[in-house]
Amino acid sequence: LLYREEGLTVRKRGARRKAVGTRAPILVEAPPDARWSLDFVHDPIACGRRFRILNVVDDVTRECLAAIPGTSISGPRELAALIERRGKPGMFVSDNGTELTSNAILSSAADRKIEWHYIAPGKPMQNGFVESFNGRMRDELLKETMFRNMAHACAVIRAWVADFNEARPHSALGYQTLKAFAEYLITVTDTRAARSASYARMSVAPLAPIGVSTQRALVPSG
Repeated sequence: LLYREEGLTVRKRGARRKAVGTRAPILVEAPPDARWSLDFVHDPIACGRRFRILNVVDDVTRECLAAIPGTSISGPRELAALIERRGKPGMFVSDNGTELTSNAILSSAADRKIEWHYIAPGKPMQNGFVESFNGRMRDELLKETMFRNMAHACAVIRAWVADFNEARPHSALGYQTLKAFAEYLITVTDTRAARSASYARMSVAPLAPIGVSTQRALVPSG
């Protein structure tokens, strides 16, 4: 009120600046590791302390590549460790949460020449693969389990992910496990790549047999 009477204005603090990436439409390609989707889920341990889980899903094979629980998760560090184990993806896709829009995480992706796409705000189903996985994790694991401590949470989550990837048949994939489906796709992709390389090495036309001239004979006119 005093500021208003004196004709003064209070300088408003601007919003925190953050990297926003791009929001171009995303096409899912056939090869494994073409696109990884990322998202966080939250849950408490028995004492009430909350922790987060960083889930990373391969949108092509639908495998859960990582489910990393922790009270303080460094996105760049965890993704770097995953890339070191598996190799880099063609792109990342995530929502616009503060954990995944920092300059540090985008700089890390840019250094590795990996595209990063953000879904449109308020459109979680644009990130449907990891959202579907998060729903299953909540219904089958988080709602059914009281974690005693972080060590217990890490062990139980690791076992659940192993079962999800390696033991559980998925009807959408002809009742294959995700691991078997991924191995099949890798085999198909490698076969196609080898075939393409073989075609590239082939000559446009076969060479003429030895002793056969390739020059045209002159035909007298008249």
